[in-house]
Amino acid sequence: MSRTTRLSSSLLRAAACTGIAALTLTACGSGSGSGSAGSGSGEVKVGLITKTDTNPFFVKMKEGAEKAAEAEGVKLMTAAGKFDGDNAGQVTAIENMVASGVKGILITPSDSKAIVPAIEKAKAKGVLVIALDTPTEPESAVDALFATDNLKAGELIGEYAKAAMKGKPAKIATLDLAPGVSVGVQRHNGFLKGFGVKDGDPSVVCSQDTGGDQAKGQTAMENCLQKEPGINVVYTINEPAALGAYTALKAKGREKDVLIVSVDGGCTGTRAVKDGKIAATSQQYPLKMASAGVKAVVTYAKDGKKASGYTDTGVTLITDKAQAGITSKDTAYGLDNCWG
Repeated sequence: MSRTTRLSSSLLRAAACTGIAALTLTACGSGSGSGSAGSGSGEVKVGLITKTDTNPFFVKMKEGAEKAAEAEGVKLMTAAGKFDGDNAGQVTAIENMVASGVKGILITPSDSKAIVPAIEKAKAKGVLVIALDTPTEPESAVDALFATDNLKAGELIGEYAKAAMKGKPAKIATLDLAPGVSVGVQRHNGFLKGFGVKDGDPSVVCSQDTGGDQAKGQTAMENCLQKEPGINVVYTINEPAALGAYTALKAKGREKDVLIVSVDGGCTGTRAVKDGKIAATSQQYPLKMASAGVKAVVTYAKDGKKASGYTDTGVTLITDKAQAGITSKDTAYGLDNCWG
């Protein structure tokens, strides 16, 4: 899910750690605490593999892992795909990390199904594998999952959109992620459930894939408006796609009368809610996912206890236009808890 912001000092630090070559395996010391573990025979190594190293969501996830690694006195090794969907790169990263002796790997799978054989090989060698943000298919392929409840995230904005329409007939466009990606499927299905419709319902007049990209979101919205100019509700997989949709709507003079809802809760997206470009978004918490993952690997290294099952890291509906019966927080809360 592409999000582009001006490089902050934390992003520069993260970029320096992973480097331009996204698939290069990098050991990231965080000062004397984690650095001192680098050469000792009893060192604990933790691997983090994200979909990309440029998306602010994953930059924040890496920050959370770095802080937790420093606090726990362990070495963090990182890698990322060259692009969202780079399964081959993630497979290579897993193999490299296993060879380097990591005790556990935290991964946001680019392809929920295709990554499973590589994960199974790592687990067979005694490596704890935890999925962050994106579940594998099947979810049981990893030891544990720390993630947003993406179905719930979709439901929250679906319920909000339904309430905000106040009984007015809806003509809905869904700007989705990509076929077969679990996060996208869950958010899409959650939105429809929250709104009270199903795929194939005549109120869903257009569905387009965006890859979570702003430019593709704009193109998708333009295509949907050509198909059905009367669209009045837009669901988007993430806030970059939402901002792309807003740009397309503004070009048609429709930005004031179309309800846009989204998921993520990044700082750029939350400011867009504050500015009225997006009506509401479901905020998730990548730093929490990563820090919990590092701590779980440290526990496994110390006493052999494996994390298991699903841990919900939380989601909050953010809007400045609250609707009766829908629990939400305002953008002041959202900006205090956003990322990117």
